[in-house]
Amino acid sequence: MQARMGSTHLPGKILKTIQGKTILEHDIDRCLRVKNAAGVIIATTIEPRDDAIIAVCRKYPWERVKCHRGSVEDVLDRYHGAAKKFGAQVVVRITSDCPLLDPGLVESMIDRFLSHSNENRIDYLCNNMPPGFPHGLDIEVFSFDALERAASEARDQPEREHVTPFIRNHPGLFRIENFPSEIDRSKLRWTLDYPEDLEFISAVYRELYPVNPNFETRDILELLNKHPEIQALNENRRQR
Repeated sequence: MQARMGSTHLPGKILKTIQGKTILEHDIDRCLRVKNAAGVIIATTIEPRDDAIIAVCRKYPWERVKCHRGSVEDVLDRYHGAAKKFGAQVVVRITSDCPLLDPGLVESMIDRFLSHSNENRIDYLCNNMPPGFPHGLDIEVFSFDALERAASEARDQPEREHVTPFIRNHPGLFRIENFPSEIDRSKLRWTLDYPEDLEFISAVYRELYPVNPNFETRDILELLNKHPEIQALNENRRQR
């Protein structure tokens, strides 16, 4: 999971508090519920202000939540360094601005990725080519070999300051597959970039978290169906 304090639209957003925990803690908690994942690695930067992220990670046992610090601008190198440091052979990319992450969806995508035999193996699996899930449930699963090749060969700045554009832009080099959504919900915005997003996510947590901290996507959809005014909180920030 990549995480840093810098944010243009909502500074320090991942340390905003909802229901007694920071956004980052909610992110980590949801990732730890993924049954077929070995643990969580936080890839943050060497900037002093990101010491606060390390402090949050230290609340968890090291064997479950590990940390790596790397480049501020070269996120691809930071991600590669984190995966190499801890020996990850399969990497699941999650961003820290997605506190409504669905652990069950992550599990299904890991299973899909691992189900391919060596002869039919894929290098990269995502769920947004084309988009189908709510923005905020974007997930990528890829091999360490694919990540290492990207880190070695990517030269353009956009391919260095993000993790997977090199892979996505070179289908001739990598075997790429999309994990489709049965229903197109790509117009829903469940990510955290703006104050309106924080209002929306806070409202969802306020309604669901006290009753069931492990609420799922279906619970959010039921809530929004009953309370469309919650969904309307960040409609003006929709990107799709």
